[in-house]
Amino acid sequence: MNASLQNDLSAFWIPFTANRSFKADPRLLARAKDMHFETPDGRKVLDGTAGLWCVNAGHARPRIVEAIQKQAAELDFAPTFNLAHPKAFQLASRVADLTPDGLDHIFFTNSGSESVDTALKIALAYQRARGKGHKTRLIGRERGYHGVNFGGVSVGGLPKNRMYFNNLLAQVDHLPHTHDPRNAFSRGQPEHGAELADGLERLVGLHDASTIAAVIVEPVAGSTGVLPPPKGYLERLRALCTRHDILLIFDEVITGFGRVGAPFAAQRFGVTPDMITMAKGITNAAVPMGAVAVSDQIHDAIMGGADAPIELFHGYTYSGHPLACAAGLGTLDTYAEEGLFARSREIETYFEDGVHSLRDARHVIDIRNFGMAAAIELTPRPGEPTARAMEVFKKAFDQGLLIRVTGDIIALSPPLIIEKRQIDQIVETLRALLAATA
Repeated sequence: MNASLQNDLSAFWIPFTANRSFKADPRLLARAKDMHFETPDGRKVLDGTAGLWCVNAGHARPRIVEAIQKQAAELDFAPTFNLAHPKAFQLASRVADLTPDGLDHIFFTNSGSESVDTALKIALAYQRARGKGHKTRLIGRERGYHGVNFGGVSVGGLPKNRMYFNNLLAQVDHLPHTHDPRNAFSRGQPEHGAELADGLERLVGLHDASTIAAVIVEPVAGSTGVLPPPKGYLERLRALCTRHDILLIFDEVITGFGRVGAPFAAQRFGVTPDMITMAKGITNAAVPMGAVAVSDQIHDAIMGGADAPIELFHGYTYSGHPLACAAGLGTLDTYAEEGLFARSREIETYFEDGVHSLRDARHVIDIRNFGMAAAIELTPRPGEPTARAMEVFKKAFDQGLLIRVTGDIIALSPPLIIEKRQIDQIVETLRALLAATA
């Protein structure tokens, strides 16, 4: 490596990365197309994770590329404070067509983290607008991941994300996580654990429902290592929130836009929340964007209960950015024209069979999957947590496969255009690597 490249590496403080280790042995990506990344030296890497759970339609898809190029030349930026541009309304309508009935209002953000904080603030604004400003408590879940802003980290339940930042939001509590050893090697939704939703009853008993504004959960917990909801769990949680007059927010930043074989997990599970947060697949990750789908009830209460001309004092400079909106429209066109949500549902069984064929592979202690997402959990090395999975990650990249690791869990979430032979390649590569890893 030459000196100028080393200097370049020193300037970028890489997120969620062991920077010293990475910069001693960098893994760089230069190009991407369809199912593959390409390194600067021209080596192809099969994308087994859709980037970061986000490139659902594959890389550099023509509809999306052309839409961005055209928009950049036509209208590069337009403020959306007291102004707007047509594509923001077009995209909002298209997204609302995909969300469950009654979630018809779309607030644009720039990331999943911003979507979560926006949803939490809307929940508080709603309670205030209807004269219940004392309902301020927010409930998350252990092992939940809701981005990295203060609100999302506060309701999130990943210890490392929380422990270094002590000044988190007050009046937050957590439901128990749904990982149950009895469900090891489950295919799809596990049998055990619906009763864990009753943890909300305990929190109501502790704090009283009159203080609780909202509950936020991932329908399928992703970043913690793919934890599908136990059968009946989401239905039970929805019923409890309704009974106690508590808003239910689904964080669908990962599960939205076809990852679970439907526009959103809410439709796949038949459970409708009061808000849905989204990002990632909304633009196929080509331009950063997020959004919150809000129920008519919440929207109308805030509009009708406003005590100032501006109903919601919240927003971002780049909310509804023209390039992001163009990318979003091109992405939704691609999903529709190629039937990718249905294709995801059709190929998930082959994907499930493939990953579960690794049950007897070396070091594997559990496999979980739902839709086009899966986790392969490994036995940690004594005294070296995460080391074994990270070694597999690095070796896989060297052999032309991108996977994701979280702790000692290998996570897979390939683009929805993946072919069966590419699923076979992922499985065969992992089997060989696990056999060769101490």
